[in-house]
Amino acid sequence: MAQALYGAEGFFVSGAGPAAHFRTSVHASPVFADALLRLIHHLDGVLDFPDHFDVVDVGAGRGELLHALSARVEVEVSTAGAAPVPLAERVRFTAVELAPRPAGPPERISWTSEIPAGITGLLLATEWLDNVPLDLAAHTGTGWHYLLVDPSTGAETTGAPVSRADAEWLSTWWPTPIPTDGPTNPPGGDRTEAAPDTQTPTGSGFRAARPAQGSSLTARSRSGCPETPTDPTDPTDRTPTGQFPLARAEIGRTRDEAWAEAVGHVDRGLALAVDYGHLRADRPVDGTLTGYRGGRQVPPVPDGSCDVTAHVAMDSVASAGERVARCAYLLGSQRAGLRALGAEGGRPPLSRAASDPAGYLRALAAASASAELTDPAGLGGHWWLWQPVGVALDRLPPGGS
Repeated sequence: MAQALYGAEGFFVSGAGPAAHFRTSVHASPVFADALLRLIHHLDGVLDFPDHFDVVDVGAGRGELLHALSARVEVEVSTAGAAPVPLAERVRFTAVELAPRPAGPPERISWTSEIPAGITGLLLATEWLDNVPLDLAAHTGTGWHYLLVDPSTGAETTGAPVSRADAEWLSTWWPTPIPTDGPTNPPGGDRTEAAPDTQTPTGSGFRAARPAQGSSLTARSRSGCPETPTDPTDPTDRTPTGQFPLARAEIGRTRDEAWAEAVGHVDRGLALAVDYGHLRADRPVDGTLTGYRGGRQVPPVPDGSCDVTAHVAMDSVASAGERVARCAYLLGSQRAGLRALGAEGGRPPLSRAASDPAGYLRALAAASASAELTDPAGLGGHWWLWQPVGVALDRLPPGGS
């Protein structure tokens, strides 16, 4: 997975970039950048207008989000008249991306392959963690084993038992599957976080797919992905039609470590992760691994020709970041986050069409864009993980949870 995504000919390093293959909130609507700009201004005030305000985008693609934010900052005079020095004169934009710098972003956006240290301001990770490489495991009925894959064909087989570190992660964060004729509720504790105003991620094994660029929303189905492997020598290792499904797990330990490291680079401010994900009580029994290429969902063959992505264990990642920041976090829906930042998405009153036709059409377009960003079956299915560092949790925008 690491080689397929980030090797010399990897999906994210070569070619036209993510926007040519799938649709994210950044690509979908300027409403997303507008909301984040309001967050930047809010955080700037919370930090008492520091001499330098950092905006760091981890997994920046081709710099689209920072380009949009920098253009908005440039046209502003000041931060609501409160800042002694306008934000435009203090802000520092940094794109963190393994791909070489493209031609589009302005020079004021720094380009680096490593997260800078000493961040004061906002660290953004929009659909980054789902592309942090991880291992997969299959439960054979006797325990978790690594899932091996042929990188050229995507053919899967079960391998050796997982390592002690991965077994500990699975024991903590991914409940052991149970027979289909047993209790229907998975073992483990109750949900500790909930996404308000949104549907919770599915536990069925079918993912709400990342919207494809230029196409309608699709959902993962078994017909488009490799079949779950079985071990014919193990009598407890049955096909999905037998007594025991061969459950899969996506070992999120590498995502925890990546997020903890990113949070550790923030001195004061906020680290915000936006991604598809799930919680311990609702882990998908068949996993979420899938691929994207050219606006279509495809089997996740790790040959470099397509995106390979899996949903994020958001509670595990949040716990790892909290240990580093030593500050409580908020975990909620994209719908709640955008509304907290002023992207209401409500339809304008019809009476405005007669008094201000042009304004009505603009408001209607904005409402439509907001609706796409908050639709729980698509981009609104994102979770927002707010991890403050050196900032009290109650200083975040109200309703951000």
